[in-house]
Amino acid sequence: MAIEKIHTENMFLHYGSKMALNNISISIPEKKITAFIGPSGCGKSTFLRSLNRMNDLIDGVKIEGNIFIDHINIYDKNIDVVTLRKKVGMVFQKSNPFAKSIFENVAYGPRINGIKDKNQLGEIVETALKNAAIWDEVKDRLGDSALGLSGGQQQRLCIARTLAVNPEIVLMDEPASALDPLSTSKIEELIVGLKEKYTIVIVTHNMQQAARISDLTAFFYLGELIEFDKTKKIFTNPEKKQTEDYITGRFG
Repeated sequence: MAIEKIHTENMFLHYGSKMALNNISISIPEKKITAFIGPSGCGKSTFLRSLNRMNDLIDGVKIEGNIFIDHINIYDKNIDVVTLRKKVGMVFQKSNPFAKSIFENVAYGPRINGIKDKNQLGEIVETALKNAAIWDEVKDRLGDSALGLSGGQQQRLCIARTLAVNPEIVLMDEPASALDPLSTSKIEELIVGLKEKYTIVIVTHNMQQAARISDLTAFFYLGELIEFDKTKKIFTNPEKKQTEDYITGRFG
């Protein structure tokens, strides 16, 4: 039986007067890949960003209900958001390396967290780059600017930067949508490898991608969670007609 890592109950989110998420209750197990699918504007990225409180940065957002990570309510007033975001890392749709060296991109988080020792930083950087499957491509050019890497390499560097602070959960918001098929395949392979150590939650517009790499799939539509089950069941025998219509391309 998989251990529950993330649990939300009766969660609502409003942007001002607009309801973006309506009564979301879901339990996400640890060390699995959970994919969120659904048409644009259905709330999947908004929900993803709620899991590390990124929506706190947007004016007028109001959240009701509970989100628990390891049975702790992350919206409790005593929660330190910086610590939360260290535990729950985020990889964005568009790779966003800093205009610094490859080494400094990955060392950035550990430095902020107080690690100053050069040898220790070197080990952390090497491990993170290896875990992000890019070490062999960059090990001889760690001092070069990260901006000189290809798009796919930049995205894997951003994944390494996220891993460098040792998170337990990695959120990915369409991490391959801007990449060519070869780079996409490398990112997918990498994500599948990461679930041995991390709980992965990925938003994707690409249903084939969800089918290929995820263990569980949640289908969102108009701010509601329509169905959540094992990926194979969602794609071959969904319970709800709306899910089937979306999967088979009747809308979306």
